[in-house]
Amino acid sequence: MESYHLTHLKQLESESIFIMREVAAIFERPALLFSGGKDSIVMVHLAQKAFWPAKIPLPLLHIDTGHNFPETLEFRDKLVQKTQARLLVGSVQNSIDKGRVIEEKGVNASRNKLQTVTLLDAIEEFKVDAAFGGGRRDEEKARAKERIFSHRDEFGQWDPKNQRPELWNLFNGHKHLGEHFRVFPLSNWTEMDVWQYIAQENIDIPSIYFSHNREIIQRDGMLLANSPYLTLVEGEIVEQRRVRCRTVGDMTCTGVVESEAITIEDIIQEVASARVTERGGRADDKRSESAMEDRKRQGYF
Repeated sequence: MESYHLTHLKQLESESIFIMREVAAIFERPALLFSGGKDSIVMVHLAQKAFWPAKIPLPLLHIDTGHNFPETLEFRDKLVQKTQARLLVGSVQNSIDKGRVIEEKGVNASRNKLQTVTLLDAIEEFKVDAAFGGGRRDEEKARAKERIFSHRDEFGQWDPKNQRPELWNLFNGHKHLGEHFRVFPLSNWTEMDVWQYIAQENIDIPSIYFSHNREIIQRDGMLLANSPYLTLVEGEIVEQRRVRCRTVGDMTCTGVVESEAITIEDIIQEVASARVTERGGRADDKRSESAMEDRKRQGYF
């Protein structure tokens, strides 16, 4: 009998599709958290495969900080039109206007942390009981305490000591009224896996992932894209550089890297030789040693 061996990418794809189908079977109102970044784009592609030939049976939920890269929003709208998916948007600006959150002030002010309240409000408004997220095993050290089915209490908060075991790919989706789950189908993927999968599947991604000319400033060892949302301090100058985004987020805290990568294959080579993690270019993660875990406990991604 001839044996059949899956490549590691096919194994990861198969696992992710299985997780998505499990969620569709267990929960009533799942949604896919969509940032416009490569991980959420890969999740959309996986969802298309999981539920083909039907349309994606869950909406895309975007938490809009109002400080997005323009290329990201343009790509989001084109993808929604192409896939005919339903788009739900939670606005941080609306949260500010309603007094739900207070805008940060100062040179390093960012709306990234404010997303937590907007996200929890959107989950409650749209009655989402399971939200797909793009967290990966190599992304941030708080992931070591995470599960694929990540239980959140009635306040949307995460307790690493109150997560369920996941032996033999058995997932426990039981919850009480008001609680929900975050589900991470890319849990066993790495950044390299994502890029290799994008290359294999010929998946479209926003242009900001490729090398392009952009105005930047240097701050605290990082390169930040110049934008109307940045406040320059004395000594900072705006320069033109050839850069690309390695990760996508709020423009005020998402660093760019100098690069000549103009193809997916070029990016794969860069990732293979990188000595800084992907989130090493996120200023919001540098605010404290436990920044991400603290925000996860509060209900963040």
